Amino acid sequence: MTAASSDPGTRRGPDLADQTVVVIGASAGIGLETARQVRARGGQVVLVGRNPERLQRAALELHPLGTAAFDATDTDRLKQFFQDLPGPVDHVMVTAGAPFYMPLESMDLAAARRAFEERLAMTLAVALHSRDKVRAGGTLLFIGSTGGRRPGTGMAVMSAVTAALPALTANLALELAPIRVNLIAAGFVDTPLSASLLGDQLDARREELRATLPVRRVVVPADVAALAVHIMCNDALTGGTYDVDGGQQLIS
Repeated sequence: MTAASSDPGTRRGPDLADQTVVVIGASAGIGLETARQVRARGGQVVLVGRNPERLQRAALELHPLGTAAFDATDTDRLKQFFQDLPGPVDHVMVTAGAPFYMPLESMDLAAARRAFEERLAMTLAVALHSRDKVRAGGTLLFIGSTGGRRPGTGMAVMSAVTAALPALTANLALELAPIRVNLIAAGFVDTPLSASLLGDQLDARREELRATLPVRRVVVPADVAALAVHIMCNDALTGGTYDVDGGQQLIS
C-alpha cells in the first residue's frame, strides 16, 4: 500500500492495486458487489457483515484479508473493530443500514428515534474510530438516498436522515483531511434488501422503473459499486454527494 501525495505526479494510479478496502455491509447487495470490483481491480478487502453465514459465503468467493461479523450500529463494537485492525487501510466503505418508513399516524417514537440516532451515530463512529487507520488521501465512503429528498407519507425519518448525511459528510471532509469523505446517494437499487422490503411487489416495481426511468433500466449494485470504486481512485474528490439513481429523482 502506498500513501497518496499532493504531487499529481505521484498520486495513486487508476486502479486499486496494493490498496486495502474495508467494506462494512459486505455480505450482500452493494457492499458485496463493491468488494468484488475492488478485488477485480487488484485491491484487498476486509469484510464486515451482520450475518455470519452470508459473510462466510462472501469470504469463500473473495478471499479477504479478514472478516468480522457484527452489527455496525453497535458503536462500541465498531471502535473495537478498528482498534483491532493490524495495519493501515486505504478506504472504508459503509453500506450497512436499512431505510425506515413509518407514517406519523402509526409512529413508534422510540423506533423512529432509534433509526435516526443509529444511522448518524454509526457514521460518526466510523469517522471517529477509523481516522488513525486510514491513509492520507484515502476515503471514507457512505451510502445515502435520493428517494428521501421527496416528501411523502411515511418519509419523515428517512427524509431527515437524507438531509443530514450530505451536511455531515461535508463537515467530516474538513475535519478529517487529508482523508477524503464522500457520500453516494442512491435511488432504488435491485438488491436483496429491496426484495425483502417489497415482497411480491418487487416485479411490478422493476417494470415501473424500466418504463419510467430516463435510463430505461433498473439500477443494480454494480452501478453503485462502479461509482464507489471511481471515488476511491479519484483523489480530487472529497466532501461531495454523488447521485446514482438512473434519473429517478427527475420524474414524478
